[in-house]
Amino acid sequence: MRENEYTKILDWPGYRVYRYEIDEAAKTLRLWVRRKRGNRQLICSGCGRKVTEVHDSYEREVRDLPWRKYQTTVIIELYRVCCPQCGVKVEKVPQLPSKAPFSKDFEDAVGWACESASVRQVARQLGMAASTVRAIDLRYLQRWSATRRKDRLEQMGVDEIYFGKQMKFITVVSNLETGEPLWFGQDRKQETLDEFFRTQLRESQRKRIAAACVDMWRPFTTSIEQWAPNCRIVYDKFHVLQHANKAIDEVRRAEFFRKGGRMRGIVKGKRWLLLTRWMNLDNKKRQQLNELFALNRRVMKAYLLKESLERLWTYRYERAMLRYLQSWIDQLRWQRLLPFENLAFMLLDHLDGILNYCRTKVRFGVVEAINGNIKTLLRRGRGYKNLAYLLLKAQRMAFTKTEFIVVRKAA
Repeated sequence: MRENEYTKILDWPGYRVYRYEIDEAAKTLRLWVRRKRGNRQLICSGCGRKVTEVHDSYEREVRDLPWRKYQTTVIIELYRVCCPQCGVKVEKVPQLPSKAPFSKDFEDAVGWACESASVRQVARQLGMAASTVRAIDLRYLQRWSATRRKDRLEQMGVDEIYFGKQMKFITVVSNLETGEPLWFGQDRKQETLDEFFRTQLRESQRKRIAAACVDMWRPFTTSIEQWAPNCRIVYDKFHVLQHANKAIDEVRRAEFFRKGGRMRGIVKGKRWLLLTRWMNLDNKKRQQLNELFALNRRVMKAYLLKESLERLWTYRYERAMLRYLQSWIDQLRWQRLLPFENLAFMLLDHLDGILNYCRTKVRFGVVEAINGNIKTLLRRGRGYKNLAYLLLKAQRMAFTKTEFIVVRKAA
């Protein structure tokens, strides 16, 4: 092959291959590259302005995409330019986005590979250190984030995720309309969410927020009421139903200790059946629950109350939702179900946030989906020390709608 053929395959605009070296034993390919004759435009890497005066030249080695089984190294001739504003600076080359010894094409390929595989797996495949691959992936995500268009924030979701023993919790702020996380903060205090409003949003952007989907954690609602005056707080349906699951579990435990002998054996081992929705159970498990209900009326009533509570969010009008909630509370009379009575008091204390769903529709499942993606990234990466890196990974995952294949063992 001639040098011009290597130039076409390398495909670096404005540069040509003038020398090459192949080592068949080591499976390596080295290409010497310099500017084409017509490429005389020099750009300062400091300020980005065009310059004409050259200070000196030098060579720099970078790793490029492999050519079949040959690991490719490009030795590129670069110039130091005399910039009137910055002084002596290295010229800016689009194929070399950073000071690391890798070309842009190589870093993009590593970043694409890290979207569907773990960093350790990519590092083993390329014969590199995991820390090096992680740094390349971070630069790839930063370049992607700097060039993409940011969407307006009108409906936001706020939730927390358990991050580990050291940091405990992180606060996740997301855009419900685009389905991607916007910001991570350490801990789940009011000051944490205050930092998001103060540092990430302007006053006009804060006034534009129309709704916020949150759980019943008081520090979050207090911060939103203070910083976003036009925002309606909508309590997350899944967190409300989580309190209903806790209530039925308390009823199950109370019945287990209240009964004795044979009855304990019937109640024992039914926790996950009682926490699962009826529509998700098969016939065998439904039969087990029916046997339990036939012998324990209190557990049956608790399960029916838990199942019927989800219907509350099917109503579009406030009065209809309020009437259904009142009828649901009326069913608690004479039932002696203290956990559900406490749940009813909690629903009445947070009634305005529940009714706001009729005033402003939000997508409840988005917050849970984002949390699931973040937990998936944490499992695949075995934890993250850099929250900014984790945020970029989660945003890229939401943008590309990456799906992971789960391999199940044969029975």
